[in-house]
Amino acid sequence: MVQRSDEQHAEKMKKKQAAHDKIMAGKTIEKGLLIVHTGKGKGKTTAALGMVVRAIGHGKKVGVVQFVKGAMTTGEKVVFDAFPDNVEFKPMGEGFTWNTQDRARDIALAREAWEEVKRMVADPAYDMVLADELNIVLRYDYLPLDEVLDVLTARGEMKHVLVTGRNAPEALMEAADLVTEMTLVKHPFRSGVKAQAGIEF
Repeated sequence: MVQRSDEQHAEKMKKKQAAHDKIMAGKTIEKGLLIVHTGKGKGKTTAALGMVVRAIGHGKKVGVVQFVKGAMTTGEKVVFDAFPDNVEFKPMGEGFTWNTQDRARDIALAREAWEEVKRMVADPAYDMVLADELNIVLRYDYLPLDEVLDVLTARGEMKHVLVTGRNAPEALMEAADLVTEMTLVKHPFRSGVKAQAGIEF
């Protein structure tokens, strides 16, 4: 391995900084983003909740609707309850569809949660809206994809919307400004480790 002198390193970093500054000078647009977190790996909701925390730190108002979760107490609910002026947190699910085994009820709950998302997206008081596990609802055809796309793409110019869940529809990913796919490399669940407080919920 070639060792660089401090001067060589400084010169290389100076060139990198100049290139970076040139790129950043051309980035002048500010707009609300449609963000999708999908994939089989863990971290979709976790990353979205991190963005919610960032928004709170900037004094923004955020609406969080959870389509599947709601049957258990989560750490994020406790935290967000401490910021009632910044976050409206609504866990509105009863578990995954294989838990409920009642399609009609799942569809009704999905519709109820979706109406909350629509309300928040339409309300200019909210700077950011998180539709957690909406992709799962769409995968099972509990909501019409066209309706969801119409609402999300017609949002206010500065409104950020985050959508999480596996198997995001292709049309949603095409409409999004930012798509991140979480890839499963290794997960402790496969080694018999159960879901743990502070990690999964």
